[in-house]
Amino acid sequence: MPYRAIAFEAGNIYHLYNRGNNRQNIFFERENYLHFLRLVRQYLTPETVEILAYCLMPNHYHLLVQFQAGSLSEPMKALSLAYTKGMNARYHRVGSLFQGRFCSILVDRETYLVHLARYIHLNPVKAGLVRHPKEWEFSSYQEYAGLRQGTLPKLERVQMLAGATGAYQMFLEDQSLPQEPSVRSLMLDE
Repeated sequence: MPYRAIAFEAGNIYHLYNRGNNRQNIFFERENYLHFLRLVRQYLTPETVEILAYCLMPNHYHLLVQFQAGSLSEPMKALSLAYTKGMNARYHRVGSLFQGRFCSILVDRETYLVHLARYIHLNPVKAGLVRHPKEWEFSSYQEYAGLRQGTLPKLERVQMLAGATGAYQMFLEDQSLPQEPSVRSLMLDE
């Protein structure tokens, strides 16, 4: 029996996430977040995935990706290993940084995709780290809001589903909508 229950298929969208071992922090200072994003660019190439949204939190990360081709498990393993080795060397620590292998959920509906992007971008607000998602530097929200011209996230799909220009920001701030999708990934916040 294969270890991973989910089979990655080209064209499908997946929510990838992981958190620190024992829910401990995986990012300790600003440079750690930037280093992780450099590794994401290095290991999760456009030939493998298109990154639609992301958010790095002190003790976990979220990546919303559209799988293109090849293997996803190997690059994710290499990403985790490279980041762990870097943090262990920098902070003179040993052992695992993450609680285990990355987790993945198939995003099988477009409405779920938009709500999941919203959940990912509101994560720092919900955690009390900032008052508005535009204040969190380590998320793709700033690209969605036009506050930063990054090249990592591909915005078109989520923006198209949200509607007219600026509709995603209005959707994000609409308090009458449910604040979270019903996904297992909410376990990260416990």
